[in-house]
Amino acid sequence: MNALKALHDEQDQAVWLDFVARGFIQKGALKRLVEEDGLRGVTSNPSIFEKAIGHSDEYDASLKAVQETGDSRVIDLYEGLAIADIQAAADVLRPVYEASDGADGYVSLEVSPYLALDTEATLTEARRLHKAVARDNLMVKVPATPEGIPAIRQLTEEGISINVTLLFSQEAYEAVARAFIDGLDARAKAGHDVSKIASVASFFISRIDVLVDKLLDEKIAQANDPDEKTALAQLKGKVAIANAKLAYQRYRKIFAESKWTALAEKGAKAQRLLWASTGVKNKAYSDVLYVEELIGPNTVNTMPPATMDAFRDHGTVRATIEEEVPGAEAVMTRLARAGIDIEKVAEQLVREGVQLFIDAADDLLGAVAGKRAALLGQRLDGQSLVMDDSLAAEAKKTVESWRASGAIRRLWAGDATVWSGHDEASWLGWLHIVEDELEKAADYAAFSEWVKQQGFTDAVVLGMGGSSLGPEVLSLTYGQREGFPKLQILDSTHPDQVRALEASIDLGRTLFIVSSKSGSTLEPNVFRDYFLGRVKEKLGDRAGDHFVAVTDPGSDMERAAKADNFKKIFYGVKQIGGRYSVLSAFGLVPAAALGLDVKALLETARIMVRSCGPVVPPAQNPGVLLGAAMGVAGLAGRDKVTIIASPGIDSFGAWAEQLIAESTGKQGKGLVPVDGEPASVPAVYGRDRFFIYLRLDGQAQEAQDEALRALERDGHPIARITLDSIEQLPQEFYRLEMATAVAGAVLGINPFDQPDVEASKIETKKLFSEAEANGALPAETPLFEDDAVALYADRENAASLPQATQGLEAALKAQLARLKDGDYLGLLAYVPRDAKAAGILQEARLAVRDARKVATCLEFGPRFLHSTGQAYKGGPDTGVFLQITSAPSEDLPIPGRALGFSTVVAAQARGDFAVLAERGRRALRVHIKGDLDAGLKRVAAALKAAVA
Repeated sequence: MNALKALHDEQDQAVWLDFVARGFIQKGALKRLVEEDGLRGVTSNPSIFEKAIGHSDEYDASLKAVQETGDSRVIDLYEGLAIADIQAAADVLRPVYEASDGADGYVSLEVSPYLALDTEATLTEARRLHKAVARDNLMVKVPATPEGIPAIRQLTEEGISINVTLLFSQEAYEAVARAFIDGLDARAKAGHDVSKIASVASFFISRIDVLVDKLLDEKIAQANDPDEKTALAQLKGKVAIANAKLAYQRYRKIFAESKWTALAEKGAKAQRLLWASTGVKNKAYSDVLYVEELIGPNTVNTMPPATMDAFRDHGTVRATIEEEVPGAEAVMTRLARAGIDIEKVAEQLVREGVQLFIDAADDLLGAVAGKRAALLGQRLDGQSLVMDDSLAAEAKKTVESWRASGAIRRLWAGDATVWSGHDEASWLGWLHIVEDELEKAADYAAFSEWVKQQGFTDAVVLGMGGSSLGPEVLSLTYGQREGFPKLQILDSTHPDQVRALEASIDLGRTLFIVSSKSGSTLEPNVFRDYFLGRVKEKLGDRAGDHFVAVTDPGSDMERAAKADNFKKIFYGVKQIGGRYSVLSAFGLVPAAALGLDVKALLETARIMVRSCGPVVPPAQNPGVLLGAAMGVAGLAGRDKVTIIASPGIDSFGAWAEQLIAESTGKQGKGLVPVDGEPASVPAVYGRDRFFIYLRLDGQAQEAQDEALRALERDGHPIARITLDSIEQLPQEFYRLEMATAVAGAVLGINPFDQPDVEASKIETKKLFSEAEANGALPAETPLFEDDAVALYADRENAASLPQATQGLEAALKAQLARLKDGDYLGLLAYVPRDAKAAGILQEARLAVRDARKVATCLEFGPRFLHSTGQAYKGGPDTGVFLQITSAPSEDLPIPGRALGFSTVVAAQARGDFAVLAERGRRALRVHIKGDLDAGLKRVAAALKAAVA
């Protein structure tokens, strides 16, 4: 008989294997150990699975088979592999289980180490794993943390066999043993069978000596007395075994008490001590030390393969567990006298043990994530980051910090301390919205079919900010679909723009989508009032059939929609801010009206959701990687996030602007997004840029590619994102949402509030209310005025721009002279947003960029108020602003209001400027009085001349 088999046959000690792997089971190696060595159980942990799955290809075929049926979450892929292995091992050990009447033959599967400090989550996970494996000879491993012990009691009461892991302390062991007994006792009192439950208490050995020996070496180095040094040295390699022997004495005492004997009479099986971590770490010690010295009845020794091979080869079998118990007590007494507290050692080892398993789980899940990404291939948009050594090192440090602190899991769990610890947890509905909306895919499909049947020629989204920017991207990217209406967006209150949109549609064949989360936002309300009135003039009581609302439950918009008999109301989620809402009803209703397959859109987005999931470690998590890079670049002064995109997806930048600016630009810091600047040569850029390049295969331009390569060679940080087709664009909404949330955490701000946007709204409402009461906005005194333009500024800016009294050209030259390195120019145009106006101002902004090497932003009001306006007012004070307003060709009245759209847009411009001034921003306003084209060209010429 070999030594391994003799442990059980002669000493009643079960041998378990601390190892599991698919090939090991499938090739019969596990079965041979059972038959030849008397193996009686198997344990697993994240470290074991990491070695098995992460460092071999034997699981790749299974992963491929699963992925071919549809994409899966990383955690589901891992669990599918692990559970299959556990089930297979349990089936091999089933004969042992049956022959021992359920006393042995167990396989252990660990509750996620991420849950070690959460009792309720541990309970939920243990129940789920027990059900999923569906084998009587499964033991669920639960750590002996303070939070784990009540879970052990409860699970035992529920009839689940538990392997208690990470035990180092005699006191903790006793607490575990009593929790087990209490659980069985409660089960018995409830009238349930207690004979089918087994448990082991895994008492760790070698790790104790590793730490204690280190502490003893420190004591020896400090000691001056040679005898003291010798006495301390004699304790090395003795403490782990002594501690275990005394734990066994506690076992004997506890399981001789009357409470236990009463349970034993009902068939209960005692919880056995299991010696874990029995592989010797110190090569100076015998490689079978922790087996030979801990042999005794009704115990288990779980060995790694190398230790098992060593003991089979040269191990000695004899009853040792109760040898030298007084000597063990003496060892522990001497240890305490040396100033080493074994309970504190145990507490440290539990913490370290949990972290080691977390580290292994991170490695394991990272490996699975990598294999999943490889199998997805081009179905998952690619991402690469190029940064100089300094930024790359900071980004790597940040990513590792996120891993070590579990920040991505905490983010998904709604832990506001990831950010500022305020109300962030109330704004995380976007994390789960894709899965939630997939459950409603049939509703969107039915709506889409209804739109098609109605024969609408146009659909118009009436909204602002998050309600309009996402739908605009969908409209411009995917275009009009056959049989469906053309989708347009109205997010300007300029009467000329409202009038132009109305002229482009047939009111009787148009669907209006009124989008407003709160229902109290001024712009969607006046849009609704105007177009509902116009449609009523044409269709009378049937007007409501041409309107649907998208709003949050209980909003003013919901009440108005019901009152006006809107055809349908779609509801948003209160826990999602507008800029994070594109994958909710606010983006999906317009998508359905456009004729897009909402289910397919969401399934595409879900690929990125899963790639950014809570168990995907930061180093493999594209959202965390991008967000960390953006955040550390911003802190290093590269805070102008410049978005370059291939033709066909270039509208994405306007949506990204709002998300980045409104989320991060506050408290005097943040990221300033730059959209619409075409890529150029390195010479026109300062050292304050961070580039995001969205490259669409098949549409990419060689000139763009070469420009980005040149920028990379010049040392600029670049995030390259590659899309195989436009159908994959929904992934980028989610990637950037996650990245922006992460960047906000890196910057140390709340990325979900918008205090300065609210300030502009308040100022606008105040001005508009005063105008309605008084019949007009209050009069203003210009700094300069001629027949075509007038210049305005607040007192402080006027004092800094005495040249403004000399005329437009002198004023703009002086305003641009205020630009410094690292600043940016913001052109804020409250004029109709059309190709002509944009083209004129685009030339001017690029002239300023090229001459001054500063970032430039071209925005149209009032839409940017709900977007980049936050960063302009609340972000870093690096903006120099030129606000451009114009007199409309004629006003447009709003039903039910005393004043028309011209007053609304003027109030918005003034409110915007007032808050810019209040925040101390460098701002100047030019008002075009006459012909708009001529006025814009004059402004553009003056800007170009100022930097010539």
